[in-house]
Amino acid sequence: MKKTGLLLLLCLTVAAAAQQADSAPADQAAPQNTEITTGTFPIERVQTPTNADINCGGFVNKELVPNSKFVAGGLESPNTTKYATNDTIFLAGQGYQTGQQYEIVRELVDPNQYELFAGQRSMLKAMGQPYSELGRVRVVDTRGKMAVAHVEFSCEAIVPGDIAMPYAEKPTVAFHLPERFDRFLPNNSKASGRIVLAKDFDLLLGTGSKIYMNVGANQGVKVGDYFRAVRSYEADLRDPVDSLSFKASTTDDTQKYPPSIEGHMFTRTKGPSIRVADMPRRAVGEIVVINTTPTTATGMIVFALEDVHVGDNVELDQE
Repeated sequence: MKKTGLLLLLCLTVAAAAQQADSAPADQAAPQNTEITTGTFPIERVQTPTNADINCGGFVNKELVPNSKFVAGGLESPNTTKYATNDTIFLAGQGYQTGQQYEIVRELVDPNQYELFAGQRSMLKAMGQPYSELGRVRVVDTRGKMAVAHVEFSCEAIVPGDIAMPYAEKPTVAFHLPERFDRFLPNNSKASGRIVLAKDFDLLLGTGSKIYMNVGANQGVKVGDYFRAVRSYEADLRDPVDSLSFKASTTDDTQKYPPSIEGHMFTRTKGPSIRVADMPRRAVGEIVVINTTPTTATGMIVFALEDVHVGDNVELDQE
């Protein structure tokens, strides 16, 4: 009899627990899915830059980096001309000391000489000289006319002629919690500029891409600041590729007076006129600053809703 009573009590306890779980609020029954988005306020899950991102971003500087110290070769010269982590290289120049660390950089030139947006070349010239950051080395021997160095870390292949400059530790970027991303936030009148160039001379960019902006420390920009990339529909209208979509037919045969789009060659007169300039601009991504000079900033795209383009405008995020 006692066993039957205990069994009955156990069954009632299990049933009550199940009923309580069924009646629990939805936010307690299952964790909320932070991937769910809305059209205007998607959830922004920001990628935190790694040590490699911070040390391999490159930069644009108005003052040229002195090239008196440079890579002359390596242990396996002349058979090996590309060097990476743990390789031994030789540094030409004077003033090396054992234990010193140097950053290896490369003065860049775009072999294509093609403007990705009107005025890009003159804007980049005003910003300065672009450099890529290739790695970090430590001097291990200075007894000869050239210093011997060990490659402690490499971003990409180091080759003879690349420049050695004193290494300086870079600040890290703090973790950014997910938050709602306002796609149609109006201009906040804070520091603003433009994406003038991208690492490896890319055009279409996404999360993880490195970009160079024509706004820097002189405008109060510092490492860890967040910028949002914004684009107007007028920019699409001016783009030689995207503008083709504006010229394509978007109407229906049953419309008596189809609308026309102001600014393209097939404007009609009877239908309503669509002013592209009146369309709200849209935010396309979020950028965190990982390096600054007085007049420029290197950024990393940490969140993108669509392709970010070289030529997009950027402005300091209100947050």
